Amino acid sequence: MKTVILAGGMGTRLSEETEVRPKPMVEIGGRPILWHIMKIFAAFGHREFVLALGYKGEVIKSYFLNYYNLQNSITVHLGTGRVDVHDGPPDDWTIHLVDTGLRTNTGGRIRRLREWLGNETFMMTYGDGVARIDVDELLAFHRRHGRLATITAVRPPGRFGGLSLEDDLVTRFVEKPQLGEGWINGGFFVLEPEVLDVIEGDDASFEREPLERLARDEQLVAYRLDDFWQCMDTLRDVRFLNAVWESGEPPWKVWR
Repeated sequence: MKTVILAGGMGTRLSEETEVRPKPMVEIGGRPILWHIMKIFAAFGHREFVLALGYKGEVIKSYFLNYYNLQNSITVHLGTGRVDVHDGPPDDWTIHLVDTGLRTNTGGRIRRLREWLGNETFMMTYGDGVARIDVDELLAFHRRHGRLATITAVRPPGRFGGLSLEDDLVTRFVEKPQLGEGWINGGFFVLEPEVLDVIEGDDASFEREPLERLARDEQLVAYRLDDFWQCMDTLRDVRFLNAVWESGEPPWKVWR
């Protein structure tokens, strides 16, 4: 099953990082967040990816074109230009890197991938969020319900420190609680190919009319993930995710 990752947005809210690289290439723990997302899916055996590129897509192409050599020990023979790779592939993935336009909206990017996806169920997520999610459980949930689309609903992460109180005494300070109120779109979709038919063009925002129409037609179900989820919208988010990674126990690291 193919996994689509939307990796073409401008990332304007993270301009400190995205002036020189696309948002999915912003690093967490020395690796692009895109790599972390792909590792989540690969941990459950889903190793074929379709990356919808746009803004500075050449940076993502360059990363994966050089990935094999950069992740292994190599010997370079300057006289002939031959390169010997000694350790073997670190990640056995197939990656389709597809230009979907500089200013194409999220729905339009998905629609442009039609020929790459064929007539099969596929997964989709954004290139800027990680979660502790069991992808196999998500897929099983989708199949049980038999609808065209499954969205992962998550609790919004807390933006401020939390206090634990006992009467008027502060008993504990929580730096950044992860579970907020209500549910929001956390990405991590499972979609049937018929979903492409409800996306009208390049300007379509997937989160607006396509999802709203699927909901009206009772073809959209929500998989509730009451666990760690974090998007990377601001520099503060980047710092937070790096701190969690450096703690040695990042919740989204479901691979070994």
